Amino acid sequence: MIEYERHDLSGVPDFRAAEFSARQSNYCLLIPVINEGARILTELGRAQRAGVDKLCDIVICDGGSTDGSMNTDTLQLYGVNTLLVKTGPGKQGAQLRMGIYFALNRGYKGVLTIDGNNKDSIEDVPRFIEKLQAGYDFVQGSRFRAGGRAINTPPVRYAAVRLIHAPLVSLAAHQWFTDTTNAYRAYSREYLTHPDVRPLRDVFGGYELLAYLSIRATQLGLRACEVPVTRAYPATGKTPTKITGFKGNSDLMKVLLAAMAGKYNPKSI
Repeated sequence: MIEYERHDLSGVPDFRAAEFSARQSNYCLLIPVINEGARILTELGRAQRAGVDKLCDIVICDGGSTDGSMNTDTLQLYGVNTLLVKTGPGKQGAQLRMGIYFALNRGYKGVLTIDGNNKDSIEDVPRFIEKLQAGYDFVQGSRFRAGGRAINTPPVRYAAVRLIHAPLVSLAAHQWFTDTTNAYRAYSREYLTHPDVRPLRDVFGGYELLAYLSIRATQLGLRACEVPVTRAYPATGKTPTKITGFKGNSDLMKVLLAAMAGKYNPKSI
C-alpha cells in the first residue's frame, strides 16, 4: 500500500490517498461516499460478485466519513483499488474533482461514476465500458430506457426528473436524455481533458459538475448516449439521498439553470 497527501493543487481539493494496488485497467469507477455505512459495503460486495473489480479499478472518493466504513483492511477485501479521502472544502463536486484528478493523472482512458448508497445496479458497469470502447464520450445511465428499471422511485422525484430536469437538460444539450439526475455515468478521457470543458475548477463544489457534464459534451459535438440501468429505492424506511426537502430540490434547479445559461463554461469564468 502506498500512502500520500496532495495539497494546493489548482482546482482540486486537498486529499490523502491510500493506493492498495497499482493501475490494473484502462478504466476506473469513482464512488463518492460519506457515512454510507453498510450500504457501501453491500454495494462493493455486489460489485465483487459480478467481477466489476476485474473490469475496472474501483476508487472510493470519501468526503470524510466517520462511521468506520472506510477501514482500509475491509476495503481491500472488497476489491477496492484506491481510497481517496478529501481533506479540503466542498461536497460531491469536490469529491468527484479529487477522483477525476487522480484518474487522469493515473492515465485511465475512461472514468465511471456511481453513488455509494447501494441504489444502483453496479453489475451494469460492463455496459458503460462497452460504450466507451465504442467511442462515446459521455454515457448516461437511465432507469427509464428500455431494459432499465425504476423501483420504488418517490413520486415527487419521478415527476421532477421526467417532467422538469430531463427536458431542460435535453434542451440545453440538444440531445434527448431521460434520467439526468442519475450520477451513474461514464466519461471518456477525451471529454474530461477537452480544453473547453475543464472539470477541475473550484466552482464545482456541489452538484454543479454533474449538471455541467450532462450538457457540455453534446454542445461540443462529442458523442453521448444512454444505457439502461436499475435504480432501486428501499420499499420502507428512510430514502438514501443527499437531496432532501424544498431547499435541496430548489438548489438543484438553480444549479441546472446556471448550467443551461453557460455559467460554468470556461469562457464565462
